[in-house]
Amino acid sequence: MAMAKARYYKIDGKKGRARELPEALFDGVVNDTVLHQVVKAHRANQRQGTGSAKNRSDVRGGSRKPWRQKGTGRARQGSIRSPQWVGGGRAFPPQPHSWRQRVPRKMRALARRSAFNARAGDDRVVLVDALEFEAPKTRRLRELLETMEVEGKILILTHGQRENLLLSANNLQHVLVRPFGEESTYDVLWAGTVIIERPALEAWEAGNGAATQAEPVEEEAVEDEPAEEAAVEAEAAEEPAEDEAVKAEAAEADTPAAEADEADADQEEVKDA
Repeated sequence: MAMAKARYYKIDGKKGRARELPEALFDGVVNDTVLHQVVKAHRANQRQGTGSAKNRSDVRGGSRKPWRQKGTGRARQGSIRSPQWVGGGRAFPPQPHSWRQRVPRKMRALARRSAFNARAGDDRVVLVDALEFEAPKTRRLRELLETMEVEGKILILTHGQRENLLLSANNLQHVLVRPFGEESTYDVLWAGTVIIERPALEAWEAGNGAATQAEPVEEEAVEDEPAEEAAVEAEAAEEPAEDEAVKAEAAEADTPAAEADEADADQEEVKDA
């Protein structure tokens, strides 16, 4: 599968050649089911959950029947604080509670990659040089975006905190600035165009590559274990050979003593005769 590419612009707004996006993040997989679940959880977590209203037990008054049960010609009533009465309590009112939903970390990561892939597939990911502003200047940022020919809602992902860029975008209603890695899936889908600083993407790719290279070192250490086990087995095999040599020497040492015993036995037989 061909690697995803993105348009590239210099800091002055001039267009350069298209650049390839890292395959670890832009792998082309878009999981719509996970995207829907993560975005739904994100929006639910934004709810304060402070909605509240009184039911009939919370409203003051209504401790007795407004009139007797029969003989008045009117409908029977038990309390003037019932839901059908003006000033009465509310049936099934909202109560303060938490709407928070928990989403697993790997599911959030998959949704984030899916959101980036969805934007990259529509050619709505743009790379740009570091947007270092000496001072907050909304006009400069607006002119830069116009030169890059990006419209609608825009998400700018920076390499670390860019205070001047953030202040420059405050007066632009449809421009959102986030440090790369701190954006949510909802932020990426909210934006029609995602602008990423090249240093941010390169730093992420370098960190991801370092983590990937660290794994084979552990595998090599594991592969050395059989060699160590073979050396231990060889030493264990040499030990029985040494034991046999010791036993042979002991047997040779015992031989003269055995011959002397046989000579004594012969002498005793001669005496008896």
